[in-house]
Parts: sequence; C-alpha cells; structure tokens
Amino acid sequence: MELLQFVFFQNALLGSLFTAIVCGMVGTYVVSRRLVFISGGITHASFGGLGLGFYLGTNPILTAMAFAVLSAFGVEWMSKSQQIREDSAIAGIWSLGMALGVIFTFLTPGYAPNLSAYLFGNILTITQADIIASAALAGVLLLLFTLFGREIIYVAFDANFARTQGLPVRFIEYMMIFFIAIAIVLSIRMVGIMLLMSLLTLPQITVNLLTSDYRKIQWGSILLAFAGSVGGLFLSYYQNVPSGAFIILLLVSFFLAVKCIQGIRQWKSHANAS
Repeated sequence: MELLQFVFFQNALLGSLFTAIVCGMVGTYVVSRRLVFISGGITHASFGGLGLGFYLGTNPILTAMAFAVLSAFGVEWMSKSQQIREDSAIAGIWSLGMALGVIFTFLTPGYAPNLSAYLFGNILTITQADIIASAALAGVLLLLFTLFGREIIYVAFDANFARTQGLPVRFIEYMMIFFIAIAIVLSIRMVGIMLLMSLLTLPQITVNLLTSDYRKIQWGSILLAFAGSVGGLFLSYYQNVPSGAFIILLLVSFFLAVKCIQGIRQWKSHANAS
C-alpha cells in the first residue's frame, strides 16, 4: 500500500480509471458494430503520426491523433463511397501508417526516440496532461451516451432499422469513428499500440458472456477494464515489466475464468439432467 503514496502511482490509477471509462464506452460500440478490425487499422495507422511527431520535434500524441482521425475517416469514406472493400481499405491504411512511422522514426535527427512506451505501454509514465485529456474525453462520452445513448445503440445493432426511424445514421457512424480514433490514441500510453485492441474488446466480450444488455456490457466492461488495469499496475511495478502486457494478461485470465465457470455449470446441468 505504500505505492499509493507516490504521485506517479496516483496518476497511474487516475489514468486507469478514465481510460477504462473511455474504452468501455467506445469498446462496446466497437464490439456491437463489429468494428474490431477497423480499430486495429486505426491503432497501427497512428504509428505514422507518432513517427511524424518525433521527426518534427512536436508532441507525438497530437500528430498520432491527427493520423488516427484521418485514417478512420479515410476507411469510412473509401469503403462507403469508393466501392472499395472495407478490409482492403483497412489493410492499406494499416500498412501505410506503419511504413510512415518507421521512415519518420529513422529520419528523426539525433538519438532514436524511445518507442517502448508507445508500442508496449507504460501507464506509470503518464503525465497530468494525459490524465486531463482522458478525463475530458470520458466526460464527453458519458454526456454523449446520456443524451443520445438510444440512438447510438440503434445504429450499433441495426443501421438499417435506425434509418427507418429517421436517425442520422451516417452522422452517428462518423461521430463514433471519430471518438474511437481519439480514444485509441489517448490509450496508447496505457497498453501500447501492440496490445490496444485487446483493451477495446476483451472486457466487452467477457461481460457479454454474462449478459446481452448493451448498457450492462458497457458498465461491466468499464469495471472489468479498471480492475485489470489496477492489477496490471501492481504487477508491472513489482516485476518491472511494461504495464500493458500484465493488463492484457489479466483481462485474458478474466475471460478464461468466466468461460470455464460457464463450462462447468453447463456440464453439471447436463449431468443432473441425465
């Protein structure tokens, strides 16, 4: 418990809370809308923005955010307006972002930048600015789902039905893909580019084993992501390993535990029935 006395660990806990809220809110939409592959493409395309930020000597998170948003809109535009298959558009954006990231990183003057915190995540290094940005996004998403949650859920489950109800489906889709891109970039420092997709999906599919209610999945995934983040923080501190790896390892363990419990219950019910 002496860890709680350190400012960097307090910052990590706050960052974990706000990141869990953000990823729980947008991750439930990602899983329901089946946008996991798109999220992976946006995540890896943002690497190009990181490389550009290092090359220009600016904040790499800001340039990664610009890359992520443009990539997200590019995939949506190409797949819906240019008769290009969505998976092909994602593959192109994904490859382009990674290639540009490598080029800009190697062209950066001076010492090569340390990419470890961005590739594998280390929430113990987050700053007050990171916390404020995550808190602001969490607040915006909570307000958005409070005011327009029903409309977003309609689009997430059945866009065609939402159109029959007169909802602005295209606007909602672009709005949510924008927030997905922002959430991805602000979460990079926590689990890293290589593992970020898991934070957007593992808590949701775990809770989905227990309920099909959208809002319950949303809030349950927030609690599960926060629990995994706190556990991963303690493990990463004592083992001196990037926090992202332990966070994802714990989330996988939660999923397997729930799956095993369900399997045991089903086996017992079949045994009792026979």
